[in-house]
Amino acid sequence: MVEKDEAEPGPGGGVISEEEAAQYDRQIRLWGLEAQKRLRASRVLLVGMKGLGAEVAKNLILAGVKALTMLDHQQVSPEDTRAQFLIPVGSLGKNRAEASLERAQDLNPMVDVKADPEDVEQKPDEFFTRFDVVCLTCCSREILLKVDHICHKNRIKFFMGDVFGYHGYMFANLGEHEFVEEKVKLSKASQGVEDGPDAKKAKLDFSETTLVKKRVAFCLLKEALAVSWSTEKAKAVLKRTTPDYFLLQVLLKFRTEKGRDPSLQSYAEDAELLLQMRTDVLASLGVGSDLLPDDFVSCCFSEMAPVCAVVGGVLSQEAVKALSQRDPPLNNFFFFDGMKGNGVVECLAPS
Repeated sequence: MVEKDEAEPGPGGGVISEEEAAQYDRQIRLWGLEAQKRLRASRVLLVGMKGLGAEVAKNLILAGVKALTMLDHQQVSPEDTRAQFLIPVGSLGKNRAEASLERAQDLNPMVDVKADPEDVEQKPDEFFTRFDVVCLTCCSREILLKVDHICHKNRIKFFMGDVFGYHGYMFANLGEHEFVEEKVKLSKASQGVEDGPDAKKAKLDFSETTLVKKRVAFCLLKEALAVSWSTEKAKAVLKRTTPDYFLLQVLLKFRTEKGRDPSLQSYAEDAELLLQMRTDVLASLGVGSDLLPDDFVSCCFSEMAPVCAVVGGVLSQEAVKALSQRDPPLNNFFFFDGMKGNGVVECLAPS
């Protein structure tokens, strides 16, 4: 058990109480006391409380951030009951953030959880500067670009993510991010070891570790979505780039123009529109439409709870790493394909 820290307060400010030490014992053992202090001093804004938002909220609350604000102006729909486990039965028609509040608060009483029923599009720029991390889901391309720019300018960690059927993604812009990474420290061979099969193994001792400070730079979302594929170098990269990057561009265009995601209630109409948008989007990016075969439309409707769990786990893990400044972050996209059951990290930025 970790007792109250009487040493000089770290970046987290203040000491860890005995109650907190007991609550976060496993986490403190995993990433250290100073990292937990940073977490418990951090304020997070989470926009969009559908299935993915519920996963992210749950993970960050259990991790022990200081405060989490859930922002969503939409009402609970029948679809929300499939993947959004924070919303109780009988909440149809209620505000999605407010309906999620009680169960979210019950996860960890030490975290200040709030519900904001206002529209993110109506929030002034200075609203976002109150937070250490801003995470957007369910937002239009315009809002994503705007908030990412605000966060970048004010050195706020920015994340976004969404789940479309079997496909999910996460994007991170941490600006100029500093972190520490644990490295194994090799010691000299043990003395007095005789020759034999274990002699070579005994020459290295992997029991000691050291923390190494590092820095990594991230690009703006606007730049990551506007990568030029016309150069020879880019064409070589294109062969290794997951098609989900281009699928994301199509789905963001659909959401921005229709003001919603593809719906099963209008499957035929939306599927036809997605095919048309695929042609337009891929042509504008300078790549062939064969990157997304016609059957892609059958796998991007509604939210799949298992995909929300995977993407939400990765996104919240990256937020924890960013806030605690421990371990190398994913830079800058993570894509998950539920049909194949695999995830891919892509670093897409201007060359």
